[in-house]
Amino acid sequence: MKHAINIYLDHFGLYERPFSLAPDPDYLFWSAVHERAYAMFEYGIVTHAPITLITGEVGSGKTTLLHHLLNALEDDLQVGLISNAQGNRDELLRWVLQALDQPVPPDADYVALFGQFEQFLIKQYGEGSRVVLIFDEAQNLNRECLEELRMFTNINSYKDELLQLVLVGQPELRDNVRHPNLTQFAQRVASSFHIPALSDVATADYIHHRMKVAGATYTIFTPEACAKIFQETGGVPRLINQLSDFSLLYAYTDDAEEVTEATVGQVLRDGIFFSGKVSEEQSDGVLSS
Repeated sequence: MKHAINIYLDHFGLYERPFSLAPDPDYLFWSAVHERAYAMFEYGIVTHAPITLITGEVGSGKTTLLHHLLNALEDDLQVGLISNAQGNRDELLRWVLQALDQPVPPDADYVALFGQFEQFLIKQYGEGSRVVLIFDEAQNLNRECLEELRMFTNINSYKDELLQLVLVGQPELRDNVRHPNLTQFAQRVASSFHIPALSDVATADYIHHRMKVAGATYTIFTPEACAKIFQETGGVPRLINQLSDFSLLYAYTDDAEEVTEATVGQVLRDGIFFSGKVSEEQSDGVLSS
């Protein structure tokens, strides 16, 4: 398969695969909604917002935007990135200290670790630096951990923010924050945005953008192919990438210079694309099983 992929790159005159699933800031597509989401990222950092909340469906481009933000942050910020943090408040504090490259003695209790964390924030503040904790996949944080994060922001002194929190996650994160027991947490969310799926027009623009970045010198995906891809993926970038990549491979095996609606249709008929959607034929079996 590796040989086939290399040949499809040569066949279409591409430098690299345009639809890799790995987040890559070089391929960041600035749709209107992604521009707004990134503006909210920046707004939260610049205005010293205690908590910034960015949500979106799986594969909507949240992590790619986050990587772009990390590359653009000023040097006076100490950033700790925590992905998939889970567990109780003690474990959360250990995740945080590790993300900030701080020692975490295995026998230290919560009080000692919190004191260490507080002293670190004060020291950074005294040196003219702020600390930003970024939680990716933050929907995995339970209510106890979210409340603990709110307590972290109590370390802030007067008008100055020693610590800022950025939470990035799937839509259920918003539901978690809206829980009645987290009212005080929600009140500290000063910057928030939800990234919806791409529209049909934006989906076509997204496909053409990634092809151009990868080296395409002509329009390879026809308008009908783009429309079919939107129909099958609902405008979710990760799904667009999967279906577009398979379609390029199929067009190559047909020795075609374009990806047409028929090409996309053949990929779908062969059943190699798994969108996560349940068809009407499948739904009866799912409901009855």
